Amino acid sequence: MTKMQPKLLINGEFRNRGQADAIPVINPCNGETLWEQPACGPDDVAEALAHARTAQARWSKVHGWERGRILRAVASEMRARTDAIASALSLEIGRPISQAAGEVGAAIEQFEWFAGEAERLFGDVIASRQGGRLLTEHEPVGICAAFTAWNFPVNLPVRKIAPALAAGNVILVRPSEQVPMTSTLIAEACVAGGVPAGVVQLLLGRAADVSAPIMAANEVRKISLTGSTRVGQMLMAEAAKTVKRCSMELGGHSAVVVCADSDVEAAAAQCALFKFRNAGQVCIAPNRFYVEESVSERFLARMQADAEALVLGDSQDRATTMGPLTLASGRDKVERLIADAIGHGARLVTGGKRPEGRNSGYFLEPTVLGDVPDHAAIMSEEPFGPVAPVASFSDLDEAIERANSTPYGLAAYAFTSSQSKADTLSRGLHAGMVGINTFMVAHAEAPFGGVDHSGMGREGGREAIRDYQNTKLTHMMAV
Repeated sequence: MTKMQPKLLINGEFRNRGQADAIPVINPCNGETLWEQPACGPDDVAEALAHARTAQARWSKVHGWERGRILRAVASEMRARTDAIASALSLEIGRPISQAAGEVGAAIEQFEWFAGEAERLFGDVIASRQGGRLLTEHEPVGICAAFTAWNFPVNLPVRKIAPALAAGNVILVRPSEQVPMTSTLIAEACVAGGVPAGVVQLLLGRAADVSAPIMAANEVRKISLTGSTRVGQMLMAEAAKTVKRCSMELGGHSAVVVCADSDVEAAAAQCALFKFRNAGQVCIAPNRFYVEESVSERFLARMQADAEALVLGDSQDRATTMGPLTLASGRDKVERLIADAIGHGARLVTGGKRPEGRNSGYFLEPTVLGDVPDHAAIMSEEPFGPVAPVASFSDLDEAIERANSTPYGLAAYAFTSSQSKADTLSRGLHAGMVGINTFMVAHAEAPFGGVDHSGMGREGGREAIRDYQNTKLTHMMAV
């Protein structure tokens, strides 16, 4: 179908083969093999670590202004590769090609933002009570490792690569096995932009072969994961053995509170747009909808209309507005949660089944459920798919309490025309990010991340680069 070929990147060299057996990548639109990716074995990882040690000693001494220049050059190379990256992304995860390029643009903004941050790595001077000076300096934390999921295969690794490099660290990147070609194109942009050999290395392969030796290596001083809470718990336990710093962007189960005083149809339209984006496979997707009783039927009617207007189809067809789920196991999970909700009394408003005429691929109709009880599994378990469970409420405090009823705290949203209610919701919703009358909470210049079982640390904004630095204090006294 394409001449694209995933590659490893070790010490500035792209390789077609690794120590381990190659891994096939399946097109979620038709179940056919797209390509086979080379896979690292333990010896490949050991080699990459050796090169990372050498590169760390050199890169940490490069001035922030020069690091910023290189990051801007990488951004330029990413921009030149936008069409190729969008095509690979669309093929590997099934996102409609018409929606794929936007993620590349967001990743470019990350490189550009952290290029500026590299130029502003200032310390501080404090007068000491003993008559000297207290000097604070920010130093690179050391070799970093990034483990990323497949659902946003451009933005997720770049949100780790850009701040790591800006702060003066080298980084080993192990992406999901589903997105090796997209990852290869990012690595190519890094090399073409002038990132020195060994500073960014791409280690494709199975978790047992790649992640395990990275986690065991004492010289790896920081890890960053975007993935499930379960995997995050496992990596944190391993990180404790060598006292690695951790940033974790983990699972979410975002609630939406829709008040009767909002523009209900406009709110429902936004909810449908963001719920079914990427077939619902978004960590900050709206997942639980609490709608004030007096407007719940209006809300459901608009959600139904917008869901039924979506065009399911092959990701390469520009008429397609929603593709398949990326993995067969993901579709199985969503089907189970839909059946459970209906079994507990939920009303199937639309969708709920595999579309007719599509006997291959992992397609599922966009689904809206009404009258979903709180004890249905979907209200406590992240579906990560195209299903919108809607429940009603009569009291705002009750709605906030129900919205906060899971152990997750990544994002939460609310719609209201009342400033007083907006303030109450902003303060009351327990999450790292809250959107009031908007779902736009991810920006290069603002902190992104969650609390509780949704993780720790921040990506984006001023806060992100601090996770990749150590702070040193020197008390300087006159001789």
